[in-house]
Amino acid sequence: MLWVGGAGGLEVKPGVRVVDSSDLPSWVRPGSLATIDALDQLRKEPELEWSYLSPSAELKPGQRTEKFRLGRDQLLVDAPGKSKISVQDYAVAMIDELERPAHVRRRFTVGY
Repeated sequence: MLWVGGAGGLEVKPGVRVVDSSDLPSWVRPGSLATIDALDQLRKEPELEWSYLSPSAELKPGQRTEKFRLGRDQLLVDAPGKSKISVQDYAVAMIDELERPAHVRRRFTVGY
């Protein structure tokens, strides 16, 4: 099973998540906390095989490049410090995981 979550639970530095930032709009917080809770629930399931995909902070339509990085629990940022991925490349990462599971019982993220 592949679960799609948000970027809110990713760490921006050890012990500090995106959702903990005062820069996060208040209307985003409830959804972020819900996806964090979903991941916590998945981690408690002893037999279910799952993968949890978090996008970068900015997920927008763009080009399909297939040139992206995968990470685990930390927000991926590029050289200028931006965290972004196109919807098209996010979909490629998602399909790759479905076809060739590499993150079973783990969260992973994708970004440039």
